[in-house]
Amino acid sequence: MQALPSPDELDELVSTTVRLRTSIEQVITGRPALVRVALAVLLAEGHLLLEDVPGVGKTTLAKAIARSIDAPVGRIQFTPDLLPSDLTGVNIFRAQTHEFEFRPGPVFAHVVIGDEINRASPKTQSALLECMQEAQATVDGRTYPLPRPFLVVATQNPVEMEGTYPLPEAQRDRFMARLTVGYPSVESELEMLEQQESSDPLDRVRPVTDAPHVARLIATTRRLYAAPTVKRYVVDLVGATREDPGLRLGASPRAAIQLLRAAKALAAMDGRDHVLPDDVQELAVAVLAHRLLPSTETRLSGRTTQDVVTDVVARVPLPRAEQPRPRRALG
Repeated sequence: MQALPSPDELDELVSTTVRLRTSIEQVITGRPALVRVALAVLLAEGHLLLEDVPGVGKTTLAKAIARSIDAPVGRIQFTPDLLPSDLTGVNIFRAQTHEFEFRPGPVFAHVVIGDEINRASPKTQSALLECMQEAQATVDGRTYPLPRPFLVVATQNPVEMEGTYPLPEAQRDRFMARLTVGYPSVESELEMLEQQESSDPLDRVRPVTDAPHVARLIATTRRLYAAPTVKRYVVDLVGATREDPGLRLGASPRAAIQLLRAAKALAAMDGRDHVLPDDVQELAVAVLAHRLLPSTETRLSGRTTQDVVTDVVARVPLPRAEQPRPRRALG
């Protein structure tokens, strides 16, 4: 049995995420919901995929998250000629000692920014699978642990398909959430022009927390209470995608696990020690849609997997009112 987070622990988590949101929103103006879900992925120890057209701030968001945390950051520009060893590292022979020395790659950082991940070959993309799922990298038969917490923020451009490789389903399933940045409102775009007329707003972003602190917040998030009815609701949502005629591939069991973890993070950011169905609904599209494959009929009708998930959320009944919550419960 694990104790639920104390009020002091929740207050610490809320105050830290408020500082993080304020820091990131210096450069990502007018999109608080986007920043909110991105931080939920961080607290749930997941990975984030940002997909949108060029110039809307995907890489800027990734950099703002990284700069707001005082921790080593790895930056990878994915290109067709990138090799797996360019990510994980390589063994170098030292003539002076007659021994091989391991030189770690950019994945050996707390925050890894992967820019235009779909421009690398499938072989290179697959090098990230072990890193993202198991927080380790194997080089020349030897396994090296990655630092914890470990967050991959990857971007991809869905419109320039020439010279790109679609992410395999196995890799898309490793990302906890996929977000689209979207175009800013007129007011937000005017504010961006004012901010960036003479300087780069990223230069003003300063760390507001560090990696050990984030690790403590992740541990606090894991201890939130999720009622059996809420867990059953998560399973029902995921199961409904597997039976939907508009899809030829539904969500995996990993999707259910990550949806619940992300919902716990969202609840913690709101200062609650328990998960509500509203938390699950708010994250359903971001966590589930990128894992699904639409049927031919769905594609021809112009509907997307986001539309299907929205329909599933509207169709699956909400759980009944939960029983009184115990003071000490499993996380």
